[in-house]
Amino acid sequence: MRIARLLPPETAHRLALHALSLFGPGGPPNDAPRLQATLWGRTLSNPLGLAAGLDKDGVALAGFARLGFGAIEIGSVTPRPQPGNARPRLFRLAEDRAVINRMGFNSAGHDAVLRRLDRYRAQVGREGPLIGVNLGKNRESEDAAADYAAGILRFSDRADYLVVNISSPNTPGLRGLQAAQPLRGLLAGLSEARGRAPARPPLLLKVAPDLDAEERAAIAEIGIEAAIDGLIVGNTTVSRPPGLRGRHRTETGGLSGRPLFDLSTAVLADFARLTRGRLVLIGAGGVSSGADAYAKVRAGASLVQLYTALIYEGPGLVRRVKAELAELLKRDGFGSVGEAVGSGLTALSTTEAAAY
Repeated sequence: MRIARLLPPETAHRLALHALSLFGPGGPPNDAPRLQATLWGRTLSNPLGLAAGLDKDGVALAGFARLGFGAIEIGSVTPRPQPGNARPRLFRLAEDRAVINRMGFNSAGHDAVLRRLDRYRAQVGREGPLIGVNLGKNRESEDAAADYAAGILRFSDRADYLVVNISSPNTPGLRGLQAAQPLRGLLAGLSEARGRAPARPPLLLKVAPDLDAEERAAIAEIGIEAAIDGLIVGNTTVSRPPGLRGRHRTETGGLSGRPLFDLSTAVLADFARLTRGRLVLIGAGGVSSGADAYAKVRAGASLVQLYTALIYEGPGLVRRVKAELAELLKRDGFGSVGEAVGSGLTALSTTEAAAY
């Protein structure tokens, strides 16, 4: 890890993926029984997931499974291959335990990712962690709905869940799809596509942590009306919290890592109140410890994702977060993760969440 941090961020990223791609499937993780979680009828050995963005093209699925994740999300995957934005486009803020990226949906495309996912399924079937596919749109595409529908049709019988990413700040116009009118139209089209697909996996939206209270309320209402299955809260933020120290803090792009934790957790809690248990919530943003994961669970998350902290803490972080989370659940008398989901909401005020 010390050597990797001496390399340019994107070079280190590629080397880490290559190293993990060398591993074959391993056995199930030896997780504490109280970490078991049930999601969409599947029992997971633990509620810790890998967020999209680290393995965009599905090159190291077996390697990440061996690290002990309960779920792995690959992508964002676009229909056609595209290079993404010009480099440099990934910046470490080491003093802040944060990253700014403006990758721009660099993707190998549907065909390449589908082949890799098929190879992984041939080895392990449906055993092991949940595999989610995060769907994006091509930059030059004028029909976002068609791109997302193509992803649903291609991956519906391969993925354990699908995510429609409408919240990346690095593709022009994408976040505009979170507004009420375009979102209604988008979800209507995707519902029709899912009806034509070979299978019907859970369908989620990934939303930004920068939404105001009115936008959050509209998304919750529309998501329930459209009968989607969940929300991932949230993506990177375009805000810059005061006190950032990293020399790259003024770079354009989405900020992830520790400075995002408070914002993303407050917005997660507000979505939990707005959806009233009718949508599964996945909490992402700034998780670097078992206490962070526990806070997401108590704020309403059934699954917790991390990414940026791995850059600074290394692969041993997965085991540590799970051990700390198990101890916190035991301390507070919870026999399972499911018992703890949303248990902290009464301690958080709607005004507090709305302030973000």
